[in-house]
Amino acid sequence: MVENYVPIPEAALATLRRGDPGLSLLIDRVGPCKLQVGHHEGLLRALVRAIVYQQLSGKAAGTIFGRLRDKFPPERFPSAAEIMTLSDDALRACGISSQKLSYLRDLCRRVDSGALDLDRLPALSDEEIIAELTQVRGVGRWSAQMFLMFQLGRLDVWPEADLGIRSGVRLLHGHDELPTAQQMAEAGEPYRPYASVASWYLWRLFDLPVEDRDALRVGSG
Repeated sequence: MVENYVPIPEAALATLRRGDPGLSLLIDRVGPCKLQVGHHEGLLRALVRAIVYQQLSGKAAGTIFGRLRDKFPPERFPSAAEIMTLSDDALRACGISSQKLSYLRDLCRRVDSGALDLDRLPALSDEEIIAELTQVRGVGRWSAQMFLMFQLGRLDVWPEADLGIRSGVRLLHGHDELPTAQQMAEAGEPYRPYASVASWYLWRLFDLPVEDRDALRVGSG
């Protein structure tokens, strides 16, 4: 499948470099931003996947999601109504916990009834989408933010509670401990309106060798 990347405006990296010298060094180390977005199987898939992947390693979650996907023909992702036809036992056999089973049921009921209209989401603002998605049981703000970034390609998302982002800010900004919510809010402001791009680079920070990470620490060198 062809990989899709969010088009990054030319002004984005210049804005980020001006706003944070540490991030500027990180951009130099990592190279061009490749923020992957979307999937040909659509928005429902993204939300089902988000629920399945919660609090699991990528490998384990991928196996469970694959078993669920294999319950249906490969040509397209099943509709909410089709997923609802699966029994609880069938879903548990895929490896889905009872708690996540209730989340999937709630999501599919809302989509099937029209209470959650996925087709209208792209026309809404980021905060409106978060408000819509967090009505679904088991979908919190972080999951909604990941949906905005990696499914809709929104460029100004700052997942302030994400552990990887907090760890990156701690290193680049020289905090002794993980930054507080207030510190994270302040750290994200210079990245506007390209906070998603900054987030992508902060996640990449931990792909670098330890010695390269240490060289980016505030006050080093």
